Amino acid sequence: MKHLIITSLLAATVCLHADDKKEVAWQNWFTDGNLEAFQVVSGVATYKVENGVLTGTTVEGSSNTFLATKQAYKDFELQFEVNVDDALNSGVQVRSHLAKEGDSVPEGSKGGKPLPVGRLYGPQCEIAINGTAGNFYDEARRGTWWSLLTETEAVRTEEAKAAFKKGEWNHYRIVVQGDHYQSFVNGVKTADFKQANDPEGHIGFQVHGIKKGTGPYSVRWKNVKFRALN
Repeated sequence: MKHLIITSLLAATVCLHADDKKEVAWQNWFTDGNLEAFQVVSGVATYKVENGVLTGTTVEGSSNTFLATKQAYKDFELQFEVNVDDALNSGVQVRSHLAKEGDSVPEGSKGGKPLPVGRLYGPQCEIAINGTAGNFYDEARRGTWWSLLTETEAVRTEEAKAAFKKGEWNHYRIVVQGDHYQSFVNGVKTADFKQANDPEGHIGFQVHGIKKGTGPYSVRWKNVKFRALN
């Protein structure tokens, strides 16, 4: 009997560890060139995948465009490398929302009007060469930085502002768990705050709109890895 109990406990432990490994398994996005799990929303910029690299390119006259997941996510870790043309601003949306017909004005919105149907809004981890990389912006809603909204500007050190390297591939790590948001650019912490307004939502890869007579510009992502934490 004692031997049977020990064997059962060992088997249960193995099952638990197997479940743990399954829960935290990484997904490698875009490696096969398949975009069926994504949708282009809010604008008409173009996206393509070649050799595992996702490239988003501006289209003159388009508003901000996003390649957004069709699925909404709660807790997760997202890692990627990104290279952006100097003239282009970009970002990655997390726990963001698609405006629908009949929606009221998003809580906290500075616009005072309902958003256009299909507009993606919510927290965005910034990609830019101007010192804001890794900070989170409340896209199409509050229109300001979450470091200001949550009084966590102390995280935005000179090291954090200089972490993104112009003209190079830059590594991002984004962790969102519960109400806690963190980002790291090339291993440097660039955001660390809490806010409970967006418990789940879409992930979206942004191509920013451009001024008339400029562009085209591109932003490229590779080695994109995702794992759920819940």
